[in-house]
Amino acid sequence: MAKWGEGDPRWIVEERADATNVNNWHWTERDVSSWSTEHLRQLLLSVRVEGPEGVCQVTDINKLDGEASINNRKGKLFFFYEWQLKANWLGTAKSGVKYRGTVDVSNLSDENDEDDLDISVFLCKDQPSTPLLDLMKRAGIKAVRRALGEYVHQLKSEFSQGMILPTTDGPKQPPPETAKKNQVKTNKTQISATTKCTSNPAPKSSSSPASCPTGVRIPTCSFNLRETFQTSADELYRTFINQEFVQVFTRSVAVVDGRRGGKFQLLDGSVSGEFTQLVPDQRIEMRWRFRTWPSEHYATVSLEMEDRGDETELKMECHGVPAGEEDPTREGWTRFYFQAIKQTFGY
Repeated sequence: MAKWGEGDPRWIVEERADATNVNNWHWTERDVSSWSTEHLRQLLLSVRVEGPEGVCQVTDINKLDGEASINNRKGKLFFFYEWQLKANWLGTAKSGVKYRGTVDVSNLSDENDEDDLDISVFLCKDQPSTPLLDLMKRAGIKAVRRALGEYVHQLKSEFSQGMILPTTDGPKQPPPETAKKNQVKTNKTQISATTKCTSNPAPKSSSSPASCPTGVRIPTCSFNLRETFQTSADELYRTFINQEFVQVFTRSVAVVDGRRGGKFQLLDGSVSGEFTQLVPDQRIEMRWRFRTWPSEHYATVSLEMEDRGDETELKMECHGVPAGEEDPTREGWTRFYFQAIKQTFGY
């Protein structure tokens, strides 16, 4: 069992000379941007709707900016994609008159469900008004939404094959298991740390934290940290509260409910807590604890982000750390949060 600031056995990967991936401990990544570009074009160009007003067809894609990748960690697959799309459509009225317009999609990403996509349709500026625009708003948007949903389905069901490498147990592997929200694994890694006795029940764990009877005070301490990240404040904010981002930089399954009052559990259950205040792109406050701390004892952690253009300064304040745990807690935040985020995302 590793404490913060000590070697973490989860990063040790056993690999044989024949490239066998022992128990799928590899962190593998596949860039699927080219595949995605081709399939998005095919799916969007198949969009065609017909109604009493006439027929509308997507004719070409004039903007397709973004990227996509698939990551495998211990047999779990994580999908990341973000695209901005702009397409042209051609409408033919019953009278035979033709009209041209555009379709814009600004937020096709792993953070948005199919129903949350922002899809807009317009007539080109030099075109007169036509009922065909109503047809595109009524039926065309739905058809585009279905096409984009099919892209996500193909990405997750078809293209993920081969991401799980062979293990020492034999050539057969179960089908790849997509990482899901609210999925928790058996506790394995243990780290150390955190705050004050509260009336809230302590998280269940396989370890045996020291008891902290209600009303009994224990000596605590505080510390501050300051770090600079080469990214925007909104991107850094999202990295801390988005479940899939947390799973990537911690390289383990996590449960993160990024809302005020939402609970989180990461690093195989060694860290847990609750978000108490969220100011988008500016501030995150949380009750936070290590599994080995006294029962029902939480620290108060605040992360304040200041956007400085092409970089963001993060100020961290941590209060209520049990006496004697300041150094490992400080080192843990530096290593398993800040350095891990920078190494994983290039911030």
